Amino acid sequence: MDPSFAMVFPGQGAQSVGMMNALAAHFPQVATRYEEASSVLNFDLWRLVSEGPNETLNQTQFTQPALLAASVATWDAWLAEGGATPSVLAGHSFGEYSALVCAGALSFTAAIELVAARGRFMQEAVPSGAGAMAAVLGLDTTALDEVCAQAAGSEVVACANLNAPGQIVISGNVDAVARAGELAKAAGAKRVIPLAVSVPAHCRLMEPAAERYAQMVERVVVSAPRIPVIHNVNVMPHTGPSDIKRALIAQLSKPVRWQETILKFTGLGIKKIGECGPGKVLVPLIRRCAGDLATFSLTTPDEFAAALADFKAGG
Repeated sequence: MDPSFAMVFPGQGAQSVGMMNALAAHFPQVATRYEEASSVLNFDLWRLVSEGPNETLNQTQFTQPALLAASVATWDAWLAEGGATPSVLAGHSFGEYSALVCAGALSFTAAIELVAARGRFMQEAVPSGAGAMAAVLGLDTTALDEVCAQAAGSEVVACANLNAPGQIVISGNVDAVARAGELAKAAGAKRVIPLAVSVPAHCRLMEPAAERYAQMVERVVVSAPRIPVIHNVNVMPHTGPSDIKRALIAQLSKPVRWQETILKFTGLGIKKIGECGPGKVLVPLIRRCAGDLATFSLTTPDEFAAALADFKAGG
């Protein structure tokens, strides 16, 4: 285990049709994980990931198992190729499930069942078209909290993903998010970018989903992680199964504290972070949070080779 190395796992937004094709051609672990996932789901997940359509892949109940399988297969390949074992893990939003599987706290099949249900419960909690998320660039959390409070009225809008300095995602009812976006621009935000998501995650609108999900999580076997996992909701690792379950349930309706997670890594002496999964979404955020950290992605065989060579050379 490398005490200066962490691995992180992407959440929704990293998906794309064909995202695992290059790795699948080189690493048999990809086919193995998608076969396992498809067996659990009674659905050909690999066909969806490799062929689309994009509209279906972007539906939360399909996105989450598709990305979970991608990240865990990438982890399998990394270790099989002799990659270093990190000393700490984290996942952005539901990427936390990938981290828990790789840490040995959740079985892969149990995690596939969980995230498929999680995505379905999230999709059913808010009618289609009634919720929205938007990235706000150039405002800090305090200013954006004030904007959201002013914009909410009788609806919901709140900071959902605290990703990096000046990069925060808001979530809530579609009209409230639009009002908050306009107020944010008036308050000095550089840009407000609507996100192509099907549910307003990490806000109070997800509380009905969390209530349904809690009943399912309570039945799942959770073990103490072999590698510490920093949880989104409280920026802490947990070893007790009940604490891990509470964190997973709360995560549905609470903000993702990603900037604090990266700063936690630096406090633990982490010098290098790898992004284990498709999309290259997290590396830019990490650089904005802590520019002195070394980072790498594992989305192509060439990136695998470069990262492995760097570790072998002592980099």
